[in-house]
Amino acid sequence: MSYKDHAKREFFVAGWTDEKGEFKDDMQKMLCEQVLELLDLFSDHGHSGTTAPYAVDLFQKLAAFKLIMPLTGKDDEWCDLQNGCGDSMQNKRLSSVFKLPDGRAYDIDGRLYWEWFKDETGEVSKSYFSKGGDLFYIEFPYTQQKPVVEFCPTDEFPHAAKDG
Repeated sequence: MSYKDHAKREFFVAGWTDEKGEFKDDMQKMLCEQVLELLDLFSDHGHSGTTAPYAVDLFQKLAAFKLIMPLTGKDDEWCDLQNGCGDSMQNKRLSSVFKLPDGRAYDIDGRLYWEWFKDETGEVSKSYFSKGGDLFYIEFPYTQQKPVVEFCPTDEFPHAAKDG
């Protein structure tokens, strides 16, 4: 089975196309057609079981503006912010990393908090957020990781477990 055949079958299973392969939503059609173009190119390059996972991983990281090598913290990785942020600098390779005038660096995506949230129907789910001013300091070399996630208790839900 080709990449394209596999993708089209998955589009159907996802409910994006009907049994004739016609898309139900114009935006979904556009995105899926673009993915099919990428799959055509990928297939044309003859990737095998050896190179395919490597190429997919590398493409996924670069398409998502992720790092393939750790940040060094060297001067050429930084640019001045000209938006009234004082002497702060932003990393050119990973836009979530900033450097303070005192030289300390932090990642604004380094920590997330969560709490239990009850909607208007009474259904309880997790709500994720960040806290302004809560800096997640980093050291170099730095490889972006999944954020540290911490529970934030509320009066209604003082514990992380729903039943606790």
